Amino acid sequence: MKILYNVTVKVDEAIHLEWLAWMKQKHIPDVMRTGCFESYRIMRILGDDNEHGVTYAMQYISPDQEAFQTYQKEFAKTLQQDHADTFKDRYAAFRTLMQIEEEGK
Repeated sequence: MKILYNVTVKVDEAIHLEWLAWMKQKHIPDVMRTGCFESYRIMRILGDDNEHGVTYAMQYISPDQEAFQTYQKEFAKTLQQDHADTFKDRYAAFRTLMQIEEEGK
C-alpha cells in the first residue's frame, strides 16, 4: 500500500515567500532525490493565515512502508536539520503518516 507523508508547516508571514521558494528550489528536490517518494504536492492551507504565519502542507507519496522507512532511517534527520538551520525559530512543523487505502479520479 502507498504511504502519504504529510508535513504541515506554519511559517512566519514575513518570510513565507522566501521559505516557499527555498522549499521548491532546495528542500523538495533534495527529498525527491532520495528515491523514497514517487510524487509530491505543495498546498497552502486556506483560512489559517494570521499575524503568526502562513500554513502550508507538503505531501509526499511513497510507494510502500519500506521505502518510507528507508527515508526515515537514512535521510530524514539530515534534511530536517537543514530546514531547521535555515529557518531557525521562524516556523512550527508537525508530521503525519497515512496509509492510502484507495485513490480515485
